[in-house]
Amino acid sequence: MTFNPMDDYCFMMTQTPKNLRPFRFGIQASKAGSRKEWVELAKTTEDNGFSSLTMPDHFTDQLAPVPALMSAADATKNLRIGALVWDNDYKHPVVLAKELATMDLLSDGRLEIGIGAGWMATDYEQSGMVYDKPGVRIDRFLEGLEIIKRAMTGEKFSFTGQHYKITDYVSAPLPVQRPCPPILIGGGGPRVLKLAAQLADIVGINPSMKDGVVNAETITHMTAEAVSEKIKIVENAAGPRMQNIELNIRTFLVNIRESADEAINGTANMFKVDPKMVADSPFALMGPPAKIAEDLLARRERWGLSYIIVGGEDVNSFAPVIKILAGK
Repeated sequence: MTFNPMDDYCFMMTQTPKNLRPFRFGIQASKAGSRKEWVELAKTTEDNGFSSLTMPDHFTDQLAPVPALMSAADATKNLRIGALVWDNDYKHPVVLAKELATMDLLSDGRLEIGIGAGWMATDYEQSGMVYDKPGVRIDRFLEGLEIIKRAMTGEKFSFTGQHYKITDYVSAPLPVQRPCPPILIGGGGPRVLKLAAQLADIVGINPSMKDGVVNAETITHMTAEAVSEKIKIVENAAGPRMQNIELNIRTFLVNIRESADEAINGTANMFKVDPKMVADSPFALMGPPAKIAEDLLARRERWGLSYIIVGGEDVNSFAPVIKILAGK
């Protein structure tokens, strides 16, 4: 039977609250040395059973996400594409909405709209953009998201907010996925997690990035206990719509090898944390494929995490895990 990520996605959206969602997997990639290398990565991603290919949106050494993601879509048949995540501050929402709708149209409806308020301080510093306080960036992001959603309808609208003003605007083209491609919002703090629970189709469980950098506090947000707290915030804020939310996690710590203990202890030593913290963290996948599959099943049972994204460097080594969990 041919693996079809789009069929899996549509199926998952119809599940009842009592049922666990089937797994789907993605990779997060950022660059390649040539078109051939990038296209081969996209094809390998699809051939290995991954559902999606996502990209960061930073001003670092990476490909620009819009053209790179379209290249990946053109090279594949069913692979879904999206940013993890677009920074609302980097483009006016009218501009981004047009680009997103065009991508969905030209990919035959394979776009996921991952979007956020922005967090990486160096992006703002290097570009000369004002790095506002988190509350201001989040308020601006909410306005931007509202504009993007309304633009996707193709109906004339006006919008007046604190940060944007839109007058009698009609956006084109329209996306294939109506009324709007799935929205992914990732959150590490209470406010964004609550907003994601209320507004997103896919909620990403993230560590906190409130300081604008990855630091020691970031690691404290990656414990099993911290994830439980984040999931509870989402559940309480979502209420009845929780049954329609797909829970996502980007696993940053992946070490696929025969000895789980060696993988766990090596990672713990690197970050100067207790090995048990690494072993229990949903952000870590350590050991041989069979153990990782067992861990993912247990974590889905405990937290509902079913959409798992690993790094592009794991595209081949993680494939055996996908085979084990196919259809589960």
